[in-house]
Amino acid sequence: MNKTALLYLVFGLVILVALIFDLGLLSKKDKKVTIRQALNQTFFWVGLALAFCVFLWIERGQKPALEYLSAYLMEWSLSIDNIFVFILIFSAFGVKEVNYGRVLLLGILMAIVFRVIFITVGVTLVQRFEWLLYLFGIFLVYTGYKMFASDSEEDSFNPHQSKVYKLLTRVLPLVPHDGGGNFTVRKEGKKFFTTLFVVVIMLAAVDLVFALDSIPAVMGIVDTKTEGYENTAKLVIYTSNIFAVLGLRSLFFLLRGAVNQFDYLPKGIAIVLIFIGVKMLAEHWISQWISNTTQVFISLGFILVCLSGSIFYSMFMDKESKEHADHADDQSH
Repeated sequence: MNKTALLYLVFGLVILVALIFDLGLLSKKDKKVTIRQALNQTFFWVGLALAFCVFLWIERGQKPALEYLSAYLMEWSLSIDNIFVFILIFSAFGVKEVNYGRVLLLGILMAIVFRVIFITVGVTLVQRFEWLLYLFGIFLVYTGYKMFASDSEEDSFNPHQSKVYKLLTRVLPLVPHDGGGNFTVRKEGKKFFTTLFVVVIMLAAVDLVFALDSIPAVMGIVDTKTEGYENTAKLVIYTSNIFAVLGLRSLFFLLRGAVNQFDYLPKGIAIVLIFIGVKMLAEHWISQWISNTTQVFISLGFILVCLSGSIFYSMFMDKESKEHADHADDQSH
């Protein structure tokens, strides 16, 4: 067994054990998830992702480990945007809180399958047609600009008006309730799909839409062009994506009440997407002056500064607005 196969085996075993552990705590039917449980699970998944980074550093060296960390941070920050849309979907279909855990788990597992397919096809195409990276770069610059210029893109999202929901209503027999926490029910001998099943499909579809931004961004961070590095690049992209997505469920329970406070995070993400897009477009000239390892350091530092800065600025502005509102209330009295 070669080293790459061994790394995949270790990763697979870690994920399997972690999911079994996670299932035992968060996915029991008819059980609400407390903030304390969500915090513990968030620490668990982030700690596991960082431990794998250390393992990757030991086995493959500094460069892939830093690429993995940069890609993981990129995906993890985009997950916060996912959470906002997930909240809209749960609200639109009236999902009961006791069913959140199971619905999120199944939606996320489906999303992982779609992402693995997407990554496999994307990396294979880029390795065969290198010029696709320039298209990805243009796409990221455009997406980043649109995100930065938009005030609140998610507010316009209506789950009942989405193409996915309309397709499901056409091809599947649906009932307008959750079937007592079940995904299917039987009426007069015929199987019908409940709103919980619809929500699972919607969650996976929404994540795939977000992946259209995030996976090209990750390909801009990870070196997919150096000969002999292809297998390591795939490993870094797969593992960073899967760890970030698996941690999304606990992050949802932890942040669902506070996600609206991160008003400026999309701006930070937008700047990162534009930075990565420009880097992809100028890769040929940048590589003549800066080594690949140094580029990874610069990317990691830029991502950390933009994301942490936008989060802290959001918290500062939220505090300022609350103090201003309290002062206005005091004056009115």
